Amino acid sequence: MPDYIHDLRKLTGHIPLILNAAAGVILNEQKQILLQERADGGWCLPGGYLEFGETYAEAIIREMREDSGLKVEIVRDLGLYDHHYMMHYPNGDTVMNIAKLFLVRPIGGALSEAAPNETAQLAYFDFDQLPPIIFKQNAEMVADVKPLLAAGKL
Repeated sequence: MPDYIHDLRKLTGHIPLILNAAAGVILNEQKQILLQERADGGWCLPGGYLEFGETYAEAIIREMREDSGLKVEIVRDLGLYDHHYMMHYPNGDTVMNIAKLFLVRPIGGALSEAAPNETAQLAYFDFDQLPPIIFKQNAEMVADVKPLLAAGKL
């Protein structure tokens, strides 16, 4: 599959871009949330940018497989995050990210199958003992999930 973002960056360099992404929430039986430590550093939710022609739903299924090693199905849409989020990457890229958040459920695969070029490690965390989350948008997504879980809505 062509790498749309990589190809786009070859043409644009590090100028700020508006991009669309999908992020996924997986909860284990202890109601802990799965987080990914990115290969380039920092903790976040598994997920990533849409490829050209891809839907948010298609992107989250693909990205979860790449980032977590898990095959997933979508349980429900948890909302669109488009609050002028500026994301600054270690390589100098800056994007305004518009992301759709999904609750997903594993249906196969294994955490050990995550792409090493995407993921340094994966771990489940209690909501009260989270590592620092690299992106403000992801931090807000995780914060929005906690009350839904506490209210029994997830």
